[in-house]
Amino acid sequence: MAEIHPSALVDPKAELADSVKVGPFCIVGPNVKLGENVELLSHVVVEGWTTIGNNNKIFPFASVGHCPQDLKYNGEQSRLEIGENNTIREHVTINPGTEGGGMLTKIGNNCLIMVGAHVGHDCQIGNNVILVNNATLAGHVTIEDWAIIGGLSAVHQFCRIGKHAMIGGMSGIENDVIPYGSVTGNRARLAGLNIVGLKRRSFDREVIHSMRTAYRLLFAQEGTMAERVEDVQKMFNNVEPVMEIVKFIRQESSRGVCTPK
Repeated sequence: MAEIHPSALVDPKAELADSVKVGPFCIVGPNVKLGENVELLSHVVVEGWTTIGNNNKIFPFASVGHCPQDLKYNGEQSRLEIGENNTIREHVTINPGTEGGGMLTKIGNNCLIMVGAHVGHDCQIGNNVILVNNATLAGHVTIEDWAIIGGLSAVHQFCRIGKHAMIGGMSGIENDVIPYGSVTGNRARLAGLNIVGLKRRSFDREVIHSMRTAYRLLFAQEGTMAERVEDVQKMFNNVEPVMEIVKFIRQESSRGVCTPK
């Protein structure tokens, strides 16, 4: 039987696993599903058609699943899905999807969403992602695995952030960021590869060397981007991280790829 504080308001239609803990003054709506060992500490509101997986911990004054900040939203039964083992800190806001974005906002596993961060409608967030304090994602943003979004940063709608990318604090992201890339600045520009992150995650030294060489070739002045991508693919077709960057650049994008200063 779920442990529910007397001051909490949990709709009888909500589905709560037996090991759920709902703290003081929390509100849980009728279409919410909470998995095993989910803990709402206090003053947490979970609404909408929201599913939260096992072992998530949500801190005070977070707002999860309330209707999107989109004037086109008309009450559709769009969804929010949150995976397992995530930490969602104080004052975080996470919105469900909209009809224009597939009706789904999705967050993976093992993410840390820090104080005051915002996840807009139709965002797709992978695993092991960190959103530092007051990082904000507009609608339709894609964040791949292991990316870090620095504090007070803002990501424009429809942008893609590649896996293992590092977004410096107080950056404004208007373009896609390649996997393993590092960007910073007001209207951020690519500053190189996220070498610190690669070393922390035990990437092989030779692989990092190949990635550095590929990076210099991709963003050289000679030729077109399409030509440079083709050359890099031929030279490094056995280096998986380089091929991930090549694939990312070739994918269709409405925002274009962030380039160096």
